[in-house]
Amino acid sequence: MDNTTSDLRLAVLIDADNIPYHNIKGMLEEVAKYGNPTFKRIYGDWTKPTVVGWKGVLLDYAITPIQQYSYTSGKNATDSAMIIDAMDILYTGRVDGFCLVSSDSDFTRLATRLREAGMRVYGLGEQKTPSAFRAACDKFIYLEILQVREKKTDTDKPRSTKEKQKSISKADKELVTLLSTSINDIADEDGWAYLGELGNLLLKKQPDFDSRNYGFNKLLLLLKSFPNFEIDIRESGKKTGKLVYVRTI
Repeated sequence: MDNTTSDLRLAVLIDADNIPYHNIKGMLEEVAKYGNPTFKRIYGDWTKPTVVGWKGVLLDYAITPIQQYSYTSGKNATDSAMIIDAMDILYTGRVDGFCLVSSDSDFTRLATRLREAGMRVYGLGEQKTPSAFRAACDKFIYLEILQVREKKTDTDKPRSTKEKQKSISKADKELVTLLSTSINDIADEDGWAYLGELGNLLLKKQPDFDSRNYGFNKLLLLLKSFPNFEIDIRESGKKTGKLVYVRTI
């Protein structure tokens, strides 16, 4: 994440039809990492019992509900309303990016169009989200990893070595290959790659890449879990902060 990210004005648009309400706290905390939510709107048919859970949290988080009746069976009017609103907000020029909270592939074209207009686009959805929508975003975050974080906060217990090893097992050969090739893509003549630049490149290659998917809060911790990589922490020349470099072994 670059230094200007926290200054981004973001429009947070939530599809109530396929996003569970109990994720709201983790979702908004995640959004805050990327910018300031200027718009917070949620779309659904509020006459239906399937979205009743959302009603209890909207006021607490200052989210504006947008009513959209289901006029025709089999047609998702909620998606259409959210897409139209997104384009209206885009043309106001009052935001720098969008957070599209949905697991629906219908928003793939919207994400692509917003990026074509120079907007940053963050997607949040469940792991079942189609790959096309995930790839259309600058970054895509799985809601499941936010649930894990909330559970960890509630128990306030460190993970055991056994639990960590279980997470590492998910990091298969494809992940090691992705990390290795990405490091080599940006490495200097001595093979060292700056960690911040590596993180940016990984997101460009795979927008849904997130070290938390493998059980690690930081990319550095994920890299340290493998014997394939060497870490070098250097002084930045400033009073605070250090520069982290990594290379393949």
